[in-house]
Amino acid sequence: MKMNLSEKQREDINRAIGDYLKSYGYSETFAKFKEEASVPDEIDPKHSGLLEKKWTSVLRLQKKINDLEAKLLESEKEITQGAPTKEKRQAAEWIPRPPERFLLNGHRSPVNRVIFHPIYSVIASCSDDTTIKIWDYESGDFERTLKGHTEAVQDVAFDKSGKILVSCSADLSVKTWDFSGTYECLRTMRGHDHNVSSVAFLPSGDHILSASRDHTVRMWETATGYCIFVFRGHNEWVRMVRVSLCGHYFATASNDQSLIVWSVEKKATRHVLREHDHVVECVEWASPAAIPFVTGATKKIASNDKNDEMTLSLLASGSRDKTIKLWDAINGICLYTFIGHDNWIRGLRFHPGGKFLASVSDDKTLRMWDLVDKRCMKSFDAHPHFVSSLDFHQSAPYVVTSSVDMAVKVWECR
Repeated sequence: MKMNLSEKQREDINRAIGDYLKSYGYSETFAKFKEEASVPDEIDPKHSGLLEKKWTSVLRLQKKINDLEAKLLESEKEITQGAPTKEKRQAAEWIPRPPERFLLNGHRSPVNRVIFHPIYSVIASCSDDTTIKIWDYESGDFERTLKGHTEAVQDVAFDKSGKILVSCSADLSVKTWDFSGTYECLRTMRGHDHNVSSVAFLPSGDHILSASRDHTVRMWETATGYCIFVFRGHNEWVRMVRVSLCGHYFATASNDQSLIVWSVEKKATRHVLREHDHVVECVEWASPAAIPFVTGATKKIASNDKNDEMTLSLLASGSRDKTIKLWDAINGICLYTFIGHDNWIRGLRFHPGGKFLASVSDDKTLRMWDLVDKRCMKSFDAHPHFVSSLDFHQSAPYVVTSSVDMAVKVWECR
């Protein structure tokens, strides 16, 4: 099909072709082409390399078109199958889908953690910029900044009532904040000898656990700020601490490539889990809703602890070995391993409905794993840089992620 080009466009194309032929030594062809196309011997420098530039530009545009067509095809497939519409899916099967609902910018350094408030429609994020920021996830509005730490803030957690926020930092401190109105720092707890990397409340809210690069986990009284016990068992940096919903156990992940399941009452280790081949970055307890979907999971086993029956036996761990492992925490058995990420695993959260496990990674993706089929059933690029954490709202259809790109994103589930 003949295209309608202007005289100027035809002249530019001919001179670009002439420059290409002359530059690459096609002298006979150039001589014939010069005669037929009226191209001068000396071609204007502005046409130098123009043909190659045009060609590579077309290839880049074609790649973008192919990518967009692939995304469009995926979207059409989801629409046909009823995937993205809430009306055609049960809430237990809603999962986050791109594009993001809100992109929240405000931090000036990588964001290390983002979490939902248990009651209010807000999220809290903490960053290497030493601050904690509060955002409204329904409107995307910035609410306020909490300042007090002097080094990177590594982790934050709310108590069950949502009235207290706890944070930990590379400044060796753990801080609690009033979240019932004043947003003031209530107290600062010191005792760790190195970077404090993770914090968690016990379900009662009376005690806080903190994990540190000094190889220990400390238990603090929330009301007084006193350290009442130091757990020792790892021989390297303790990356994360997370408490089971029943409150009788907690788990830790470490640079020593192990996880430890601890008894809160006995203040001793229950199991040391050692099947990862690299640093274990994150650990997460499953809710009771997940147990029916996992083959081989322990549903209810009486433990040796007095008056205790552990029903929340499922534990997930993510590692720099690029794998996610699902554990029976009662018996210390690895049930199975999820393989698919191309880089370090940074965060894990179980779906409130129990059927899925969400993960984020340095490969920049957010992935949804089906616990029944034991496979990745959805994956998409969540951020343009490493994804550092995620959280699943327990009742509203939202997921939040944070990243080294200094941003927080809110994703709607459908």
